[in-house]
Amino acid sequence: MSFATILLPLFVEVLLTFALMFWMARSRIGALKAGQVKMGDVALGQTNWPPRVQAITNSYHSQFQLPVLFYVLTVLAMFTHQADYLFVVMAWLFVLSRFVHVYIHTGTNYVRHRFNAFAVGAFILLLMWIIYAVRILLGIS
Repeated sequence: MSFATILLPLFVEVLLTFALMFWMARSRIGALKAGQVKMGDVALGQTNWPPRVQAITNSYHSQFQLPVLFYVLTVLAMFTHQADYLFVVMAWLFVLSRFVHVYIHTGTNYVRHRFNAFAVGAFILLLMWIIYAVRILLGIS
């Protein structure tokens, strides 16, 4: 499996994170310019942003939780030559779940649907880690 094939899902996840960062910045600046919030109300990171801006911010911050385990696993799997077809398919499913999570989080923010998207991604990532660990511990290539 080529490095590009293995890393492409990771690159897409990184792109999602940067897109959210720029969207968050634009939304925050817009809220400040529109007078929806004052700088002093949010200077220390308070959650006084308008709900839409806070939803985007929360979605951005969530990219530094579960996806960190995905990044580490991808690098480890590549380094130890454990990134096969199954790994890449599961990586894409994980990234897809993150896009769905962002879509819900920044859209309707219906908590049950958002949780389901999170749970699907977490389960996929957990399976990826279990498969990886078993292969490494048992010496399976």
